[in-house]
Amino acid sequence: MEIEKVDIMENKILLIDKSLLEILLSDRTTSKNILWCTDNYVNYGMGYSYLEQIRIELITGKRGNVIKPRVRKTKKEQKSRIKNKAEVFTSSWACNHQNNYIDKLWFSRDNVFNTEVCNGWEVIYDKVSFEKIDKTWIDYVNDKRLEVSCGEAPYIVSRYDTVTGNIIEPIQRIGILDRKIRVINENADNAEWFSWVKKAYQSVYGYEWQGDSLLIARENLLYTFIDYYYEKFKSLPSIQEQIEISEIISWNFWQMDGLKGVVPMSCNNEKIIQVNLFGEEVTTQCEGCRQASISKHNGIYCHIKEWTDNKGKSKIHRYIDLFDKGVI
Repeated sequence: MEIEKVDIMENKILLIDKSLLEILLSDRTTSKNILWCTDNYVNYGMGYSYLEQIRIELITGKRGNVIKPRVRKTKKEQKSRIKNKAEVFTSSWACNHQNNYIDKLWFSRDNVFNTEVCNGWEVIYDKVSFEKIDKTWIDYVNDKRLEVSCGEAPYIVSRYDTVTGNIIEPIQRIGILDRKIRVINENADNAEWFSWVKKAYQSVYGYEWQGDSLLIARENLLYTFIDYYYEKFKSLPSIQEQIEISEIISWNFWQMDGLKGVVPMSCNNEKIIQVNLFGEEVTTQCEGCRQASISKHNGIYCHIKEWTDNKGKSKIHRYIDLFDKGVI
């Protein structure tokens, strides 16, 4: 029996509905598309340079295999990204180990979802219990989690093994969102399932510098929804349901310079010569970059959405404002 391999392909999403790919490429801060922010694709020609937007026609049709998950990249490409952007590779078993530690703190006990074995894990199939803690399954679903420098988001969703590229069956998955959806499956009825899954998606966040990795992360999140929906209902979700999930994903997983809180390379770091009222030449540059102050950059500060505040309404915030308040 042939083992199913990772299947992230933009052409497949385009065939479902073009609007899905448009949403997954959108940057909610700039109202444009996300940027490449990598030189790995410049050899493809016009449209692939570092600060250009990723456009649908550049990654579909005959160019449908331009963007590939890390496991499908050549060793040379992998080494280049490690060297140039310190891209860190994390195995699935390591992601599971760290996610287990987070859940150990949340549940005040070990082995909630699985037990760890050498370079792997074994699923615990018993229903997850919320007894003997002062929290409920609803609290778990709504609990906000952020993956910094998320890459392809292996801590959030684990559709495929990051070492082999083999697809992981839904019940075997170990991502933060995977665990939330398992809890929903065990507690919510069919009529409420989609609304609770939307809340789960609204509770997970991640940011990434490189546009290709961010797009893969977003696609992984969309495919994860499709996978679990099919497992639950033995049919595919409607286009409208996929659009709703994609809208959440495009807000919650965004492109950002994590050290500055701004769109990558948007700060004006050049020394600009100006003439003041007295005819004297003065130079200006980004104060935030000069002082290493996250609140003083002249770049474009990234926005994210708080889906439900204390009044049950959604709000748009600058990421650094939530960061400063300790919300995330």
